[in-house]
This record gives sequence, C-alpha cells and structure tokens, in this order.
Amino acid sequence: MKMPDRLSNRFILISLVSGFFSLIVAVGAAMWGLSQSQEIGRLVSHTYEVEQAILQFRGLTERVESARRGYLLDPADDLLATLDDAVTSRTAVMDRIGSLTSDNPVQIDALATLRTRSAAHLDQITRSIALRRTEGPEAAQAAFAAAGRDILNELRETARRMSEEEQRLLLTRRESQEEGIALSYILLAVSGILLLLVAAVTSVSLRQNFRDVKRSRDTLRDLNDNLETAVLMRTADLQRANDEIQRFAYIVSHDLRSPLVNVMGFTSELDAVVKPLAELIEKVDVEAPALVTEEVRLAVREDLPEAIGFIRSSTQKMDRLINAILRLSREGRRVITPEPLDVGTMLDGIVDSMQHRLTEVGAEVEIEKPLPKIVSDRVAVEQILSNLVENAVKYLKPGRPGRVVVRAKRAAGRVVFEVEDNGRGIDPKDHERIFDLFRRSGAQDQPGEGIGLAHVRALAYRLGGTISCESSLGEGATFRLSMPPQFQLNKEGAK
Repeated sequence: MKMPDRLSNRFILISLVSGFFSLIVAVGAAMWGLSQSQEIGRLVSHTYEVEQAILQFRGLTERVESARRGYLLDPADDLLATLDDAVTSRTAVMDRIGSLTSDNPVQIDALATLRTRSAAHLDQITRSIALRRTEGPEAAQAAFAAAGRDILNELRETARRMSEEEQRLLLTRRESQEEGIALSYILLAVSGILLLLVAAVTSVSLRQNFRDVKRSRDTLRDLNDNLETAVLMRTADLQRANDEIQRFAYIVSHDLRSPLVNVMGFTSELDAVVKPLAELIEKVDVEAPALVTEEVRLAVREDLPEAIGFIRSSTQKMDRLINAILRLSREGRRVITPEPLDVGTMLDGIVDSMQHRLTEVGAEVEIEKPLPKIVSDRVAVEQILSNLVENAVKYLKPGRPGRVVVRAKRAAGRVVFEVEDNGRGIDPKDHERIFDLFRRSGAQDQPGEGIGLAHVRALAYRLGGTISCESSLGEGATFRLSMPPQFQLNKEGAK
C-alpha cells in the first residue's frame, strides 16, 4: 500500500514540475511573439508618422505656392506673412522628416533632393517677389514660369516618391505584424492547453489543502471581526471629536455675539449724535464762521458719517456670519430621522415655492420623473435639493433663458441626483473651493455669505453621501449628490 502512494506522489510531483516547465517555455515563447508584434506595431506607427509628415510637407508646399501667387496678384503684407510662416513651417517639417528617416538610406537620398529643390523653390519665389515690386506682376510671373514651375514639379514628384516608399514599407510591416499576431495566438493557445493540463494535475493536491484553507478562513473571519470592532471604536472617537467641535463653535459664536452687540449699540449712539452735531456746526458756521475750520466741517459732515457707515456694514456682515455658524452648529446636533421619501413630490414643492422668482428671471425647472424613492432624513434632503436648485436659478447667464434640469439614477448601489443648469458656470479651479465655508467663486454680484454649499456638503456627509461639481465658465454647471438609497443609523444613533 505504501509503495503505490509513494509512486503516486512522485508522479504528481514530476507532472507538476514538467507542466510548469512547459508552461514557462510556452509563456516565454508567447511573450517573445508578443514583443515582436509590438515592435512591428511600433514600426507601423512610425511609418504612419513619417507619411503624415510628408503629407504635411506637400500641403505646406502648396500653401507656399498659393501665397506666392496671391502676392503676385495682390502684394498685401498679410500674404507675405503667410508665405513666410509657410516657408518656416515647411523647413521644420523637413527637419522632422530627416529625424524620422535617419535609418532609411532611400529616404535620406530623397530628403537631400527635397532640401535642394526646396531651397531652389524658395530662391525663385524671392526673385519673383522682388520683380513684382520693381517691374510688375507680368514680369514676376514670366520669371517664375521660366524655371520655378519645373522646380516646383520636381519638388512635388520627390515628395510623391517618398510617400510611395513609406507605403511600401507600411505594406511590408503590416504583413509582418499579421504574421506575428498569428504566431502569438498559436503560442497562447498552446500555453492555454498546457495550463489546463497543469490545472488537472494540481487539482489532486488542492483537495489536500482544503482543510488548511478552511482553517485560514476561520482565522481571517476572526481578524475581520476584530477589525470591525476597531473601526466602530474609531468612528465613535471621531463622532465625539465632531460633537466637541460643534459645541466649541456654538460657544465661540455666542462669545463673539456679546462684544458685537456692544459695538452695534455704541454705533447707533454715535449715529444719533452725528445729526445734532452737524446741526450745531451749521449754526456756528452761520453765526461765527471763524470758529469752525474746514477740517472740522469735513470731519462732521463726511468723515464721521462715512466711518459709522463702514462700522455698521462690517458689524452687520459679522452678525450674518455668526448666525451662519450657529445654524451649522445647530444642524450638526440635530438627530437624523430616516423615513421613506418621494423626492419627485418634494421637488415639485420646491419649484412651486420658487415660481415667482422663476417668472421674474425668465427661467424654468424641469424634473425628469420618475425619481427613485429613498429612505433618508426629509429635512436634510429637502435643504440640499432646495439649495442646489436655488443656486442654479440665482447664477444664470445674462442674455440666456435659464433652464434647470433635475434627474436621478441608480449606480453601484447608490442613488445619484443631478442638478444641471445652463448658467454662467464655475471655473474648474474652484470646483472644490466653493464647498468651503465662506468661500465663493466668480463675480460677487449676488447676495450671500458663502455658506450654502458648505451646508450642503455637511448634510450630504451626514447622510452618508458626497457632493461634487462639474462645470466650465460660460457652459453651466452640474452638481451631483451621491447617497445610499436607505440611510443606516450607526450603533450610537445619528447625531
């Protein structure tokens, strides 16, 4: 009994070694064939590149000739500039052809002829232009017809022969490429057969390893359970840190409001004093003008009211910013309450509430129904979509009828809402910047403090989603909200 088992094991080992050795040889041969095919493919691509350069040279030659003829008929400066540009480009293309064909003796000889004919052609053009300036168009045409046309024809013929040489090379290389591909397929097929044979032999030994695999799987499951616990603990730590940040923002906002209220109060008192002080200056100016200097008059009549106005506008802006921070802080502490949502009906309500504004700016909002139903927080989803639609209507492009389209689709187990507009668009470098707090993009000709999109992103994150923007200036913008179709509360609850 032991001898057959030993022979069997030896046979399996020999089969495995032989199979893998054959597989290595076949794969090596296949790789060689593939590398040969790639090399031929590179040569084919090189041939196309050379032919393209020759075609470009021929086109520039015709452009030079057209510019020359045009200048002889009408000696305009723009035609002369076109001629110079074409000559310069043609020289550059010849240099490129030279670098591409440096390993081809036939093309090297043809290129030398091409350069000689090009120089002669340019010399004839220069002479005809000089004659056009001194003796008129007839003399210039006659001088060019005497020798220039023959040079031009030789130039065209040389370029044509070079193209034919590249076509010949292309045909040869294509045939070699097809042969290499066929050989690669054969080698790959042989490799596949050898692989199947090796797989059949190794299946015997794999059965013996099932027990070890099961043991490893059980160990991996234990590790995953520990990892999940660690992730939950880390999430809880992050949640506590986030709560602490929100409490800090709330406290700081309240602390900032107290001195701000004092500044606003004293500004009002200063504003109330300005009027009687101005009246007193007016009275003194009438009764005893020598007592009031021009500096005092300007201070009371202009400088003081202007300074109070600056202080008031600044305190009002700071008050709005503090209110924004407070709103974001309160929203961060609000408990998420998931429920089934009909997003189509929700959007209908948003559009109805904006109908007056839409009529005023001449815009329309289209909702592509049906929209997927989701289970999430009603307030958060409504705030996100309302903000995106309102922004689309707010930043329309002047002179273009506004159109906003809202659509949704399912992708990779998530629901993606899109709000697309044809407004003035957003510079690509600002696509991430606009989601930062108090940051705005483009012309600041619309009211706002730069908190809307920051609020939208914060809400999207809380719902397990993301928000992104795709736009370019003058071409409108598309905002995409990707979120799970059903919000899942973590083990500590949504906070």
